Amino acid sequence: MNRKTSLAAALALALPALASAIEFRSADIHPDGYPTVEAVKFMGEQLKKLTGGKHSINVFNNGKLGNEKDTIEQTKLGAIAIARVNIAPMNNICPATIVPTMPFLFRSTEHMRKVLDGPIGEEILKSCEAQGFVGLAYYDSGARSIYTVKKPVKTVEDTKGMKIRVQQSDLWVALMEAMGANATPMPFGEVYTALKTGLVDAAENNYPSFESSRHFEVAKYYSKTEHSMAPEVLLFSKRVWDGLSPDDQKALRQAAKDSVPHMRKLWDEREAKSLATVKAAGAEIIEVDKASFRNAVKPVYVKFLREPKLLDLVKRIQETQ
Repeated sequence: MNRKTSLAAALALALPALASAIEFRSADIHPDGYPTVEAVKFMGEQLKKLTGGKHSINVFNNGKLGNEKDTIEQTKLGAIAIARVNIAPMNNICPATIVPTMPFLFRSTEHMRKVLDGPIGEEILKSCEAQGFVGLAYYDSGARSIYTVKKPVKTVEDTKGMKIRVQQSDLWVALMEAMGANATPMPFGEVYTALKTGLVDAAENNYPSFESSRHFEVAKYYSKTEHSMAPEVLLFSKRVWDGLSPDDQKALRQAAKDSVPHMRKLWDEREAKSLATVKAAGAEIIEVDKASFRNAVKPVYVKFLREPKLLDLVKRIQETQ
């Protein structure tokens, strides 16, 4: 069975008689217990309560339904109802999503949450509907930093010539190239082996991903560049959504909204626990000259934010107090 045929078959299964009870399929690349996985499970519990036990969510975690790029495609087709992905792989699909992905955009976690919970965040989610996605919520993804195998990174000079794994996103490639590194896009599941075999010298991610992926076993130097707070996003297939009743749509939106504070509580706890775990295992947490990185990546804004609408979004985010 070829890929198109298998997707069509999955699509037929994902679109039952929508008047009856539905078990919505949800995809995540992270393992059981990870905050995003637990948050969508919590959303499923809320959905059951809100629909009197009628609808539920089945979370396929650990990349069982493919990498994030695959699950985005399947969600658009309706083969999967829900995809929890980082916002970066959406950048080439839905232009407004590039804004919260920009380096050093948010001043703090509190600033990021305030922006995304408000009208700006809603505007960005809404803009994805034309591409086949109903944006339900944002989840935290922490601050992303660079971790390396052979030597620590302390200034932007140290990244020059390094092969650094990035997400499959043009922006992420440009970001690392602005730092003088050789950006190497690859799926998350391939990074451990790439670090271990020397295919890449470094990667970048948050504390929980650094810990849960066991990357700290092969890359001991975690340099706190904190270059991005690009959020996770919860996407629902518009193709499936359009077949639901207004009451069911309302219940899904409410259940997703209810899952956000739950996710953030789990996230904050997990960050602290992950940091303690990697430090106990011998990982070194290194303070960096953040200004050198911030200055180096300024050309990324010029390259990717040419539309007045996107520049206005950045301005409004920066002005949010």
